[in-house]
Order: sequence, then structure tokens, then C-alpha cells
Amino acid sequence: MNQILNKLSNKLIITLLGLLLALSTIFISFTIKSLPALIQEVNQQLNIDLANNIVNEKKLLINNHINKEALQSVFMGLMLVNPMIEVYLLDPHGKILAYSAPENTVLRQQINLTPVIKLMSGKATLPVTGNDPRHLDKDKAFSVAAITQNNSLQGYLYIILSSQAYDSVFQLLESSYIFRLLLLSTLISLFFTSVAGIIILKHIIKRLHLLNHAIESFKQHNFKKLQQLPARFDGSPGDEIDQLGSSFREMSERISQQVKLLEHNDASRRELIANVSHDLRTPLASMQGYLETLLLKHNTLSTDENKSYLNTALQHSNHLKKLISELFELSTLENNTAELHFEPFSMSELVQDVTQQFNLKARQKQIEITACIPEQAAFVSADISLIQRLLENLIENAIKYTPAGGKIDISLINNNDQVTTSISDSGDGISEADLPFIFDRFYRADKQRQTEGTGLGLAIVKRIIQLHNSKIDIHSAPKHGTTLSFHLPFARAA
Repeated sequence: MNQILNKLSNKLIITLLGLLLALSTIFISFTIKSLPALIQEVNQQLNIDLANNIVNEKKLLINNHINKEALQSVFMGLMLVNPMIEVYLLDPHGKILAYSAPENTVLRQQINLTPVIKLMSGKATLPVTGNDPRHLDKDKAFSVAAITQNNSLQGYLYIILSSQAYDSVFQLLESSYIFRLLLLSTLISLFFTSVAGIIILKHIIKRLHLLNHAIESFKQHNFKKLQQLPARFDGSPGDEIDQLGSSFREMSERISQQVKLLEHNDASRRELIANVSHDLRTPLASMQGYLETLLLKHNTLSTDENKSYLNTALQHSNHLKKLISELFELSTLENNTAELHFEPFSMSELVQDVTQQFNLKARQKQIEITACIPEQAAFVSADISLIQRLLENLIENAIKYTPAGGKIDISLINNNDQVTTSISDSGDGISEADLPFIFDRFYRADKQRQTEGTGLGLAIVKRIIQLHNSKIDIHSAPKHGTTLSFHLPFARAA
């Protein structure tokens, strides 16, 4: 039972039926209570001049004496026309002198004249009810007229416009076809309104049910898979439920993407830890091995061997130092803790300086490195220290993968709104399968060949160019070398 009542659709249906029942009860109760008053008002409005008309035609009192013949004629005439009417003849003080009701049914001998005077004033709001002589505690609509002779008040003709026939609402219900029809139409209207309301509520709740089912399914699939939603929840204009469905669709898609991203980041974190552990352990173990060898055999090794061992240990120490430095640098760039200082500078001069910096290393590997600089100075707006670091990483990476006798070309293209810098090498190139991953940390395209480096250089390059709201373009094919290009916004010389 509690599960049934806890459903929103059942709550709304019960609430709707309760409201309709309450309103119908109020309406019927009001109708039952007000209908007798309405009948009395209509009856009094139609017969308000009845007493006056009779008084004007019949002399009911002559010198304070009852004209029995005229009074009997009035009694008989009214009884034939309308048996519900009761006629009473009153003296000037309201005392009943004669009446048309059956014997022994009149319980009052005196009528309160206040309602009589009120009705005769012509300013009263109908219905005005007065004492019913046949009851001690009931008032009824009436018609009244003063009986005068020679401008002297002789008494009143007091006519009760409804007798005991309609004293009860149930009696009125039994005798009135219109009243029964009114109650029946009310009940029928209540039934059809309830049915229509339930159908409309079911139609509205159906969308909420679909939405709730989608949310439950989304939760059961660990917020990764979104169930198919109705087309009306695609963001098109609609009511509040459609807007709610559209918002849930957008929210769930974003949550799903975030969950997948978190899982990817978690996998990347575990992979990073494994790679860092491996890359740190390898030079550290080698350095430790050489130092332990020197410590144990320094007396038996020659001077050249000692020096060779020390140089090897130093190389591993420098490699370890570089790896830690680049890890710290990449962490700083990714956590947005590095402060960028944008300023206009000559990209032409920076390329020349960095190229000269690697000339010696390139010659040692028998690699020709050239820079194609336009005559017009290429000024850009960027952080010069980070762009220098970017160029160093790209050129160093090109030297690493370019065989002896190869060539590296660095070129600048000065456009109207940006400066494009390209670094091309004549190395072995990168396979199509490896291209999407070369900017990942510790990723090496040639896994079989052990090359110097930390595997973080291109990851740092990617992050630097992202911080400058740009991107790296790469074109490569096996045996045809690789070209890396990036764009920076053009800036006027200061």
C-alpha cells in the first residue's frame, strides 16, 4: 500500500479526485442550502403584489369587522389557483383574525410586524421572510398589503407563499425534476472530469516516468551509458518537463564524458607512475652500479677505467637530473602555476639564436641544420622563455631522430595575422599508428631503438603551445621525415 501511495502518479490522481470530490460536495451542499432560498425569492418576486391586488378588489375589513363573505371568496379562489398559498387576516398589531389553513394547524396567534413593514417599504432585498403561523421556529416568504378605510389602518392581508409541501429538501428533490436533473448532471460531470483528469495526468506523468527510468539506468551503468531518451528531450522548446529532460540529457552527457575522462586520467596516472618509476630507476640503478664498482675496485682499476666509470655515472646522474627537471616543468605547466609573460619579440632572432645553439651538436652527428628567415622581421606576441623552450625541444627531438648525413630545416612564414614556424627533418618519419600518441608523456614511436631523452620533450611542447591558445600541426610518413609547425599571433614591433 505504501509503495502505491509513494508513486507520484497515484499521489496526483488521489489529489485530483479528492479536490473534485471536495468541490462537488461544496457545490451540491451550497445548491441544496441555497435552492430553497432561491425558490422563495423567485416566488416572492412573482407574487409580491398578490396581497395588494386582492385588497384592492375585496373589502376584507369594514369598520374593523371581518367581511366573511369576501374573505371566504378570497380563500376559495386562492386555494383553487395555488393550494400551497395560505392566507391570514391580521389586525393592526399583527394578531391573526382569520386564516385559510386547516383547523388546529396554526400554532401562532401573533405575527411579528417588523418583516411586514420592511417588505412594504419597497427597499428590502428579496427574499424577506416572516413568521409562518404553522411553525414556531420557521420563517417563509410572504406577500402583504395594508387594509385601510378612510385613511385608517384596519389590518393586514398576510399571505404565506409556500406551505409545508416544500419544507424539506428531500421533498423538493422528490417533486422537482429540474433539481434531480441538476444533481445528476453534477455527478456525471464529476465522473467525466475525473476520467479526463486521470488520462491527462497519466500522459504528463509518462514523460516523468521515462525520465526517471533513464536516470535509474544511467546510475546503474555507473554514469557511463545514457539510455535513449524521447526525441522531445532534444532541447526543442517545450514545457517544464521537456526542459528538465533536455537539461538531464546535457548533464548526463557531460557527466559521462567526465567519468570517461577521469578513468582515462586515472589510467594515464598509473601509466605515468610506472613510466616515471622505470625511467628513474634505470639511470639510478646504472649510476649506483658504477659507483659501487668504483668503491669496491678503485684500487685495481686503472686511471682511465676510473675516469670512464665516473663519466658514465655522471652521464646517468645528468640524465636523472634532466628527467626530474622536465617532470617538474611539465607538472608546473599542467597545473597552471607557471606565470606567462606575453610580450612582443622577434621570432626571427629567437630562431637564429636557438639554431646556433644546436649547430655544434648537429655537426657532431653530421647533420646539416639551416634556418630560412624572411627579410622582414617576424614579430610575435608570446612568452619568449616558453617559446625558446619549445624550439629547443623540437630541434633537439629532430636531431635525435635524424640519421647522420641528414638535414633539418627551420622556416618562418610571416602572414598578416600570424607567424608560422616549421621544423622539418629527413629522419625515418612516424607511422600513422603512432602519430596520435607522440605528444603523450614517455611515448616513443621507435620502441626498439634506445634513444637519449626523457620522453617528456614533446609533451612539454604541446602544453606550451596550448597555453598560447594555439596547436601543433604534424605531417609525417615513414622514410619521408617529419614536419612540425605551430602558429603565434603577429605583433607590431615596439
